[in-house]
Amino acid sequence: MKTWTKEERYRVLTSEQEIRPLYDEIRGSDYRQHYHIQSVTGLLNDPNGFVLHNGLWHLFYQWCPWGAVHGLKYWYHTVSCDLVHWKNAGVCIHPDTVYDNKGAYSGSALPTDENLFLFYTGNHRDDDWTRKPYTCMVELDKNGKTIKHPPLFGMNGNYTEHQRDPKIIYNEQNGKYYIIIGAQTKDKKGCCIIYISDSYKEGWHFAGQLHVPGFEDFGDMWECPSIERISGYDVLIFCPQHITLPGRGGNIHHNGYLLGHMDWETLTFYPDNTKFHVLDFGFDSYAAECAANPNDKNKATLVAWMGLPDASYPTDEENWSGCLTLPRELRVRDHRLIQQPLDRLRALRGNKLNTESTDLLPRVCEAEIICRGGDLRIHMFAKEDHSGGLTLTYDDNKKEITIDRSKMVKRFNIQNGESHSRPLPKGLFHLRIFIDRSSVEIFVNDGDAVFSTRLFPTESENRLCIDGDASVHMWELDRAVEDSFII
Repeated sequence: MKTWTKEERYRVLTSEQEIRPLYDEIRGSDYRQHYHIQSVTGLLNDPNGFVLHNGLWHLFYQWCPWGAVHGLKYWYHTVSCDLVHWKNAGVCIHPDTVYDNKGAYSGSALPTDENLFLFYTGNHRDDDWTRKPYTCMVELDKNGKTIKHPPLFGMNGNYTEHQRDPKIIYNEQNGKYYIIIGAQTKDKKGCCIIYISDSYKEGWHFAGQLHVPGFEDFGDMWECPSIERISGYDVLIFCPQHITLPGRGGNIHHNGYLLGHMDWETLTFYPDNTKFHVLDFGFDSYAAECAANPNDKNKATLVAWMGLPDASYPTDEENWSGCLTLPRELRVRDHRLIQQPLDRLRALRGNKLNTESTDLLPRVCEAEIICRGGDLRIHMFAKEDHSGGLTLTYDDNKKEITIDRSKMVKRFNIQNGESHSRPLPKGLFHLRIFIDRSSVEIFVNDGDAVFSTRLFPTESENRLCIDGDASVHMWELDRAVEDSFII
């Protein structure tokens, strides 16, 4: 595999023709997705600026154009009218000022009556490679023109250089704007810091550190923080790093949330209990980004990077990597967040397949499985003799569901663990499974749990085998993402 120099990783893209050959090469990959947002070339990681503005959904992602490597990051822009069909819209934010000379890092969006405002971390590096983060703002007008404003504020010297991922929040009760930023204390503990202003454009000043009782020592860095209002709860979503959690194998980077109440006067988030809930029980989910639903204050829409920091994937050798999850609708049920696929995804259904006459598993499909009780074992992408593949097992005595990808031919990120489980106190009664060319997303019991994983089947891994009392309905799915070369 290629070893990248710093100069190669942080090279400035000056012309689309520099990467056109790379695009032409990777678009023929067997693992290019049909209905998931994916990198146009190179590497995709965090979703950014997810928002509905003037009837159009905007979703950006972190993008390094040169290959499957973290380097100089841009914001790449995608748009949709329905959250299902997505079009590439080209690069929106370029790292082209002194404040973001080594990358436009993650952030959020604020819609106004006229233009859309994007807030991101400018990753500045001095000649000696010392990092100085800036919180920056870009204005995107209705014609797609971007205007970079001066940075809103710079690095807070009371914390380490790890300060990033601004989430802008408007508080209707006091008419104030807040920016919450993932940070690290000087004694290497993860936290969030908060800035406040009467105007989103100017006048920002440091308000203080977010207090989260019971989580003062929980990982050494918190990335991608957000506070959402869902079903009457405040929900603190964040990604604690360099911490091991029960049932998460060797993975040290997590994406999860706390339910509770946010007191903006004291900058304290009061969790309802000391339980940090994992958002996704699969192997590949990080940096979740929420877009508030303007039509329903009780729910929000979430999308995440279907990947992990410090991880590698088989398509790295093809010089591309990364996709986003399907957008999911969020609600609170039984004191947990539930994630449900959007109803409008049903519009992608094509031919219904006869699962009784063949065990062949399409590479692009949706399956709905009604479980009638008892143990259940599902082999997806098994070989002709039904061995190997991705296994989903439900143990009715333990009331536990387990996903295991250790029997796939192409194994990767083994150090993070290849088997994850989730208790199901009420048993298993329903599965909805979305399969794309290199991913599987499994929604359990109408959203009680989600398992998202990247998967790279070989030609011989193409069978489906189900052992247990269940009925299966399966549909081919139409393409929903235009894999077009727009820079």
